[in-house]
Amino acid sequence: MNRSAVLTHLPALRRYARALTGDAWAADDLVQDTLERACAKWRLWLPGSDLRAWLFTLMHNLFLNQRRGAAARAVVVPLEDRHAELPGPARDADIAIDLQRCLLRLPAEQRAVLLLVTLEDMAYADAARVLGVPVGTVMSRLSRARARLRELMDEPAAAVTPSPQPATGAPLRLAS
Repeated sequence: MNRSAVLTHLPALRRYARALTGDAWAADDLVQDTLERACAKWRLWLPGSDLRAWLFTLMHNLFLNQRRGAAARAVVVPLEDRHAELPGPARDADIAIDLQRCLLRLPAEQRAVLLLVTLEDMAYADAARVLGVPVGTVMSRLSRARARLRELMDEPAAAVTPSPQPATGAPLRLAS
């Protein structure tokens, strides 16, 4: 394995790690763990095969293992139960859409497929290999992820739009 070949994939690994974890520090740790695993297991990589896909597979598996370990130690509270406590999207003249928060609200399986295919521009077959699932599963998860992301991105705009109220407190009547 050529060191410079691995270095060319670092920006993509960092992007994917950041999108998976939602946190810069955790993403850096995940990339470091991935590179440590790659160095320890470099003999398992087959020269001539796709190094990028192999590195992403290592990262994805490490992320899942870390998440399983964290889940065993943590109490899981559904996001919907805490939704009211979450800060709203940034506001200026128009309502800003917080894409990162919407991505993190997707199920991890859907988010991983969406990020690999759209952000990392991986072919379905490569994404399937990285995730260890059939190509049809990748396509299905991608479709569901895109649909759910559209819903999530439309949701804040509808929820935050204030309804006009007259200053007198009387109900607003619209002329027909």
